[in-house]
Formats: sequence, structure tokens, C-alpha cells
Amino acid sequence: MTTERKTASCWQEALETIPRGELEKLQTERLRKTVEQAGHSAFYGKVFKEHGLSPESIRSTDDLQRFPFTAKDDLRAAYPYGMAAIPLQKCVRVHSSSGTTGNPTVVLHSQADLDEWANQVARCMYMVGLRDTDVFQNTSGYGMFTGGLGFQYGAERLGALTVPAAAGNSRRQIKFIADFGTTCLHIIPSYATRLAEVFHEMGIDPRRDTRLHTICIGAEPHSEEQRRRIERLLGVKAYNCFGMSEMNGPGVAFECTEQNGLHIWEDYVIAEIVDPETLRPVPDGKTGELILTTLRREAMPLIRYRTRDLTRFLPGCCPCGRTHRRIDRFRGRSDDMIILKGVNIFPIQVEKVLMSFGELGGNYLITVETVGNSDEMLIEVELDGLHTDNYGALQRLTREVIRQLKDELLITPLLKLVSKGSLPVQEGKAMRVKDLRKL
Repeated sequence: MTTERKTASCWQEALETIPRGELEKLQTERLRKTVEQAGHSAFYGKVFKEHGLSPESIRSTDDLQRFPFTAKDDLRAAYPYGMAAIPLQKCVRVHSSSGTTGNPTVVLHSQADLDEWANQVARCMYMVGLRDTDVFQNTSGYGMFTGGLGFQYGAERLGALTVPAAAGNSRRQIKFIADFGTTCLHIIPSYATRLAEVFHEMGIDPRRDTRLHTICIGAEPHSEEQRRRIERLLGVKAYNCFGMSEMNGPGVAFECTEQNGLHIWEDYVIAEIVDPETLRPVPDGKTGELILTTLRREAMPLIRYRTRDLTRFLPGCCPCGRTHRRIDRFRGRSDDMIILKGVNIFPIQVEKVLMSFGELGGNYLITVETVGNSDEMLIEVELDGLHTDNYGALQRLTREVIRQLKDELLITPLLKLVSKGSLPVQEGKAMRVKDLRKL
């Protein structure tokens, strides 16, 4: 197969623009096979028997609601191989979480699973305009974290020249970008902001001195304001991607060039959105917890997996012509919510306000602690463009930021503007919240 034909195959028009009625028939067929496959695992074999469920229980996708949810604790309890639906001899790879609070979650893959995953990621990359003429640099860690290998194999399937730079070492990243003519990066949003700062420190303008035009961002919640700031700093288009190791990894959903919601690939998963408290479905347009069921997994299918991610289905059709539904950018996670003085607060709300001020940098930290008999929130954020000795300007800026935070959060936080470089620099996922009430 020539390179041109290989790249063109990543545009799967028949599946990406499939009419909704035909898509539901395809989902029903694949769901029935998934239930049959899942029943071979020790975990689901027991669950299905207890609930009287079988492949024959599926007549349409609506029947999925008869099945119980699967939670992360179920995967931990089944550690290490209780979720395997094929013999271990037929599995070729295992990924897992860090397991810092107990057993890690383990995800098994067959060769067919890895091939499908590569196809998924390549489809995503093609959708945002990447081709076999691009040079793709991956700043994610390789190993048990799925972001590195997932994008690596997807980019190779696309036919792009790949630079597996892995995480960290910003100056080396920039050298590779310049020397190899990198056109696309896969990068965590907080690290993209940090990389832009290092570009500036090195006297390199990424908009003028590199060939970068596209970045794929994900792995941590971020606001639209943060995305637009990254685009300005690096001179690129930044596309949101969503994935999780339980669903293979990156490639579950991805923005198209419209940048108006992420197309969730419904030939690979069935998506539901439920109220995180009642676990009942919510109407389209209303925020709830995303629930996912795999449709093309051989080694370890998952039924109604609770992602804990909060989003909503976007109404209407996408101008790009793809018929797969779109989910909104993530508001946060149901287990990341801060409850302060009776108010539900998500870190993404704080970021939305901070990133709207050009005087503020991209690095911030939220600390919640009990002071006397009251819980208080302190937000520390680095300055970018103002000197800390400009007292009058700092006072005016502080008052305006607090006013907008109060409007957004419905509580009045403490705000501390600090000089650039004062807060810890992180080249992996940024730690945005310290809740000292739990200590």
C-alpha cells in the first residue's frame, strides 16, 4: 500500500458520516457481541448471572440501561486479571494506573485491540488536518501511561514522521522542534504554557522560528481561555482530545476543525450522560457524568463504565458533516469537586477567570484550609507582564480578579498575586488544588 493510500484510509467517510439510524443498528450489533465477549471474564460472568443478563437481552441500545454500572473500584477488586475476557496467552500488552492508593487498575490488550486503537487515533489526527507530510512530536510519557504509546502508534498509522521525545526536558523538546521541523505536538495544556515560557527564555519565537501549526491537548481539564492563550503563545491551532486508559487511551473523542465540541466515536463506544447522584439519564444539553461502554474491545470489554468526568451532549449537527455526537469540554470530575461553604466549585471555574486576564500567567495554585472555625480558599497566581513593585496597578488588578471570581464561584476567595516563577513548575499533569482540610 502506498503512503498516499495509507493516509487516505484514515478518513473513514462511511463510518464518520453514517446516518444516525444505521449507526444505532451498528451499535446494537456490536453491543450484543461485546456482552457475549465480556461474559467470558470472571467479573462479568458473575455479574450477568446475578442479574439474569445475556447477549439476548440486547434488542436495541436502550437495553443497555438494564445493565449495572462498572466502577474503578470493580477494576481494582478484580486486580490483576479478573476482567480478562480472553486467555492471557492472547494478550500482548498491559497498562495500569499508578495504584498509589491501593491496587492499580489494569487494562489488557490483544493485538486486535491495539490495531483498533491505532486506527482510532489516526482517524482523530486526520480529522484536524494532519497528514503523512507532518512531523509529530510526542511530549507524553511512554510506559504504563497510555498517552505516549497511544499517540505514537496513531501517528505511525497516519504515516507521519514521529519524534518520541517523551516528557520533560523543555530545552531538548525545543531543540527537537527546531531541528526536526516538528509541525504537531501532543502535549498537556499546563505544560504547553510552560513550554511557551521556555521558548521566550531561549529567545525563540515559536510563531516565527518553528514550523509548528497544530497541537493536540488533553489529559487534564482546561478552560477555553487557556486553550486560546496557548494558541496565541505558540502560534498554533490547539485541539482537545479525550481518552482514558480504561477505554484504551487517547482517541475516544476528539475535536474537528470547527473546535466546537469533541466528536465521540460511537462506532467504538456507546456514551451515556447521567446525573452523578441519581445515576439517571439527563437530557441532551445538561451536564452530567459520562458513562462509556466499549464496542470493539477483545481482551477487556467494559460495560457502562463510570468515568467520573462531567460533560454534556451538544445539541445539533456539526458543520463538518460528521454524524457522531459531540460532547462539550469537560467541566471537571465529580470526584474533583470542592465543596466550600455549601457551594460546589470546580478548579476549571477558577482557571476560566484567571486566564481572561492578560496580566496573569498560566501557573496557579488553589489551597483550601480551615482557618479558625471557617473554611477558606486561597488562590495564588503568577503575574505575567506586571512588576510586583507597581503597587497601585496590583491593587486594581487584585480587586477586579476577586470581583470576577466572586461572580463565577459565588464565594469570595483570598487572592495572592506572586512574581513569575514563584510557584512550583510541573512538566507533567499540573497539581492545581491542595485541600488541607483532609490532612
